[in-house]
Amino acid sequence: MARRVFVGFEAVAAMVPTEGGYHAAIAVKGLGAVGAPTFHKVLDGQVFKTATAADEAANAELQRLQGVSADAELVW
Repeated sequence: MARRVFVGFEAVAAMVPTEGGYHAAIAVKGLGAVGAPTFHKVLDGQVFKTATAADEAANAELQRLQGVSADAELVW
């Protein structure tokens, strides 16, 4: 699981279970914030058979990420 810190936010590679496998995702949470992060599915339409494969894909997408907006949206 990879993690990157942006101004006011942290973003973490993640995976979201779905029927038949996993989606690659990036979880975003405010630095020092409490509560659950916001999950953003990446690589729309792709379902990975294993959690490891989804996590690897999410790690690659996290490296491409340019930042996080004030609304906790991903900035490519």
